[in-house]
Amino acid sequence: MSIELIVLDVDGTMTDGKIVYTQNGDELKSFSVKDGLAIASWIKLGKKVAIITGRSSKIVENRATELGIQHFYQGVHKKKERLEEILKELNLTMDNVASIGDDLNDYTMLSASKYAYVPADASVYVKNIATEVLSSNGGEGAVREMIEKLIILENLEESYLALWQ
Repeated sequence: MSIELIVLDVDGTMTDGKIVYTQNGDELKSFSVKDGLAIASWIKLGKKVAIITGRSSKIVENRATELGIQHFYQGVHKKKERLEEILKELNLTMDNVASIGDDLNDYTMLSASKYAYVPADASVYVKNIATEVLSSNGGEGAVREMIEKLIILENLEESYLALWQ
């Protein structure tokens, strides 16, 4: 069974986990362009991407839109349940899912997924249940590293590279 859906946590996975507030109370986050290119490429291969995050932020909504991520959920406290709803909608199972998260609120989602990836700087508790602990930290290419590992695992290297040739 192939991986059809990747599920991304945001803070600590797509970002370095820092939240910066300006004097006016505006929130700032930074995202890796390298992660973004890999996410966009995954979608171009006909695969699906979902963001399931516990916090809510217009910044994250903008990033999801920019990358063409159609399954985008904020303020979710029960991530596994939301993932199950997405799978029902897409007619997929957990065997079709790879997920990435970094902390305890990702635990049930990660444990349910066929492949569970965590950044190098993830909580030890999610590291213990991960399929693989990545060498990159959150916000520093961890999502790209996961996607490129999946590209190899799914034997999609030729198609992946053809996107850019």
